[in-house]
Amino acid sequence: MMVRCDQLLLRDSSDCEIHTRQSELNSFLWTINRDPPAFFYGTIHVPYTRVWDFIPENSKQAFQESAVVFFELDLTDPFTISALSSCQLLPPGEILQDLLPGELYLRLKAHLEYVRLMLPSWMTPDQRGQGLYAEYLFNAIAGNWERKRPVWVMLMVNALTEAEIKSRGVPVLDLYLAQEAQRMRKSTGAVEEVEEQCLPLNGLNFSQVIFALNQTLLQQESLRAGSLQVPYTTEDLIKHYNCGDLNSIIFNHDSSQVPNFRNVSLPASDQETAQEIDRYFRQELIYKRNERMGRRVKALLQEQPDRSFFFAFGAGHFLGNNTVIDVLRREGYEVEHTPAGQPLRRRSSWSAGEVELEPFLHESLQEDEELLMERLELMEKVEHKLKKKRRNKQKKQKQSHRQFNDLWVRMEDSVTAEAPPPLVRIINGYITVQTHPQEHGRANHDRTFSGSSSSWTSPALTALSVQILTRLLL
Repeated sequence: MMVRCDQLLLRDSSDCEIHTRQSELNSFLWTINRDPPAFFYGTIHVPYTRVWDFIPENSKQAFQESAVVFFELDLTDPFTISALSSCQLLPPGEILQDLLPGELYLRLKAHLEYVRLMLPSWMTPDQRGQGLYAEYLFNAIAGNWERKRPVWVMLMVNALTEAEIKSRGVPVLDLYLAQEAQRMRKSTGAVEEVEEQCLPLNGLNFSQVIFALNQTLLQQESLRAGSLQVPYTTEDLIKHYNCGDLNSIIFNHDSSQVPNFRNVSLPASDQETAQEIDRYFRQELIYKRNERMGRRVKALLQEQPDRSFFFAFGAGHFLGNNTVIDVLRREGYEVEHTPAGQPLRRRSSWSAGEVELEPFLHESLQEDEELLMERLELMEKVEHKLKKKRRNKQKKQKQSHRQFNDLWVRMEDSVTAEAPPPLVRIINGYITVQTHPQEHGRANHDRTFSGSSSSWTSPALTALSVQILTRLLL
């Protein structure tokens, strides 16, 4: 089943209309001026279908024209996914119940049971159509939670909301771009190792972790009671990304994937703890990573001066202070924001019509699907006309028999009977039309029209674990 962008733009269209002019779209694209050029692109960790129609064409074109695509982590590498899972676990022999205060553990267990009971009602028909079911989805996100470190349980609880559940099953933008880069046979890589993202999270001291988990649970319990509104929701993040508000605060929270604990209603001592956690994560998950990522981008550009690069990192790494862009500029590179609609810099050796861009898979499939539907409609019209023609012919023949029945034998039995309508099936992107067997023994004939030259399967169970790990960490 193909997921179309317009089917999943839930709140976006009411809050931010798709502009007809490219120049009016928001842009998270920056150009590193060199020959060939290199690009920075700011991603967002939400299903790609929620934002794709708002991404400018020149941003998509920069991806298509680049020979090498780098991400924060290599999301298509099985060893990366395995390492992401391992870093979340407690040391052998330890379980969460032995570490948490008793009251906090019981509240956590009760909340997870609430989520398990509610999850079937949170799922969408599209998710069920993809083969997802509630118990599997719960286990994919919260399975083995007793063996996870408290900080990862905190992130897990923060992700177990109705809005988050409804978005599962479609690749987040980062993962979709990684899959497309692999399909287009581009060279891919990562500027970070798993440990470099895991260690800062696991390095938070125990008292701060307990505070963070407690605050996260309090937020979720208050949301259930209807007494709290979260300051930054996934819907807010999507709206800001699509509608052009380059607010570094909200995108920094997306890039660090850590909830916001600062709350004016907290006691003074708790506010200080919340500020300490916020400073720690900002330093460890934003500023230090920006510096490291910037240095590695510089090294790649120097090592491969003749190759075009596309660097896709979380948008928060390019906004605010001490960004990846700042690191490159300090090293002498000229980095400019590239507005929507502005022509891209190209390799000097390319001529205007030389570059043939490979389309993105879901866009080409959508075009093929529309073509197939047009063919089906045409076949239905032809079949309708043939039926009408047969009926008229049979009607004339019957009238002729009533006039000459004494002179001629009846001819009805010799008239070819109206054939049942053909069976039309769509399987894996192909249309198969199968006619019914006739009395005189003609063999069936199948006619197949190729719907796509590429094999494709919908995002379902096998890709879900990758998406969940990506959403938790990147």
